[in-house]
Amino acid sequence: MIKKMLDDLKIPSPLELGGRRVQTVEEWKKIRPLVLKSMLENEYGYMPEAPEKTEFRIVDSENGRFCAGKAEYLKMEAVCTIYGEEFVFPFSYIYPTKGEKFKTFVVINFRPDIPDRYIPTEEIIDNGFACASFCYKDVTSDDGDFSNGLAGLIYKGSERSAFSCGKIAMWAWAAIRVMDFLQTRGEVDKENICVAGHSRLGKTALLTAAIDERFSMAHSNCAGCSGDSINRGKTDGNELIGHITTNFPFWFCENYKTFVGKDDETPFDQHFMHALIAPRKVHISSALKDIWAGPSRQFLCCAAASEVYELYGEKGFVYEDSDFLKPKYLHEGRVGLCTREGTHYFCRDDWHGLFDFMNR
Repeated sequence: MIKKMLDDLKIPSPLELGGRRVQTVEEWKKIRPLVLKSMLENEYGYMPEAPEKTEFRIVDSENGRFCAGKAEYLKMEAVCTIYGEEFVFPFSYIYPTKGEKFKTFVVINFRPDIPDRYIPTEEIIDNGFACASFCYKDVTSDDGDFSNGLAGLIYKGSERSAFSCGKIAMWAWAAIRVMDFLQTRGEVDKENICVAGHSRLGKTALLTAAIDERFSMAHSNCAGCSGDSINRGKTDGNELIGHITTNFPFWFCENYKTFVGKDDETPFDQHFMHALIAPRKVHISSALKDIWAGPSRQFLCCAAASEVYELYGEKGFVYEDSDFLKPKYLHEGRVGLCTREGTHYFCRDDWHGLFDFMNR
C-alpha cells in the first residue's frame, strides 16, 4: 500500500538528481552536494558564513545543586566574529554529575527556560543524557525584520536576493555553533549528538544535521510542511507551500515562493532532507490530530527516504502497511517515527520515543 502511494505521487528521487540513477555510495557522495545545493537554492537559502573566530564563556553556573545535585548547569555565551563584527548569543548546557561520556541533545527552543515545557530537563538527566539548548529569538527575531541579531550582520540593510538565507538557516547556524562548543567538552559522547526542535524548529533541526555531519542524528517534532512532511498529495487541512510562504516568508529564501501552487510538481521533496542526513539517523514525531502538519505525509516522507539508507546497506524506515497512522514507535531502522495521539506539541511521549531511538 505505502509503495503504491509513493509511486502514484511520482515523488522525485534524490538518487536521480544528477541525471541518472546512482547505484553506489561513492556515486551518491558525488551528487550529494548537488542535492544540498538544490534544497538551499529552492527552499532555505544559502547558509551564513562560518565565524572567523568563536569563543565560549561561562556566564553563570549551578554546580553541585541543579536537579538536586544530579546535574551540572552552565549558562554560556557564544562569542562569534562574523563579517568582521562580534555577535553574541546565550545558551544553556546541562549534563549529569555521574558518568563519563553522555549522549547529548542540542535543542533549538522557543524559550530560554530551563526546564521548559518542551524540555523536561530532569527527565533528560535521569535517562543519562546531556542537553544544550538556546532560544531561537536570541539569534534573530521570528519575523520579517532582517535588521536585528545575526540577520542584521548578514544583510546590513541590503535586500535579500533569491537565494539569500532565511531565518531557518540562521537558527541552524547557531545550532552549529553550539556543536562547536560541545566539541570542547570531555564528557560529551561526540559520536552521539542529536539536534532537535519542534515545529519550525524541527525544520531547522533537519537543515542543521544536513549541513553539519558531526550530528549523528536529527529529531524533527511535528515540523510538517517544508520540514518532515512531503509536499505531494496534500489534502484539505494540510499546510501547503502557498500557506507557509504567505504567513512566514522570512523563514525561507525568496526563491521558495516560485513553487506556490506547485506542491505536486516540485523538483525536490522533503525526504531529500532525510536523504542528506543518511546514513546518520533521523527521528520524526507525528501527532494524529496535527492535521496541518500532515501525519500521512510525514509517514510517506520517512518511507521515501529509505532508498538512500539502503544504498549504504542500512535499514531505512522499517514498517508494515498496517502501521500507517497507528500510534506506535517504528524504531527498527535508521529512520524512526513516533506516531502518537494528540495535537501539535513537544510532549513527554515524543521525548521517550526520542530516548528509545537515540539508544538503539
